[in-house]
Amino acid sequence: MNDVTPGAARQSAAVDASKFRLLHTMIRVKDLDKSLDFYTRLLGMNLIRKKDYPSGEFTLAFVGYGSEEENAVIELTYNWPQKEPYAIGSGFGHLAIGVPDIHGTCEKLAKEGVKIPRPPGPMKHGGSVIAFVEDPDGYKIELIERK
Repeated sequence: MNDVTPGAARQSAAVDASKFRLLHTMIRVKDLDKSLDFYTRLLGMNLIRKKDYPSGEFTLAFVGYGSEEENAVIELTYNWPQKEPYAIGSGFGHLAIGVPDIHGTCEKLAKEGVKIPRPPGPMKHGGSVIAFVEDPDGYKIELIERK
């Protein structure tokens, strides 16, 4: 992995992205209540806003650790007619969340029945302590210990 100085990638961008910022990542969820419980109660995010769209038969719920004006958030999209789990595409990797105590966080999540396919441990390169957990739909969430 190459180290890049901040702003270096922008220099060759086709547009002036100096005022751009990441707003949200959208994932489709099968059971909105389970997903909201996972992201709010278990991972400590806030439900920022939620709205039903009856004509389109879907609900959007936005969760995150701060306001949308200052932070990127996650958009949970619940399509009402969807009965089967979504296939997680091979192009999706994971979401990453920084946590101060990865072992304690994983212990609490495990007690709640959260799947932890990669328990806390050092990365092979870089030395950071990481773990991977799964949300109710099987999306991978990387936890990175940040003191």
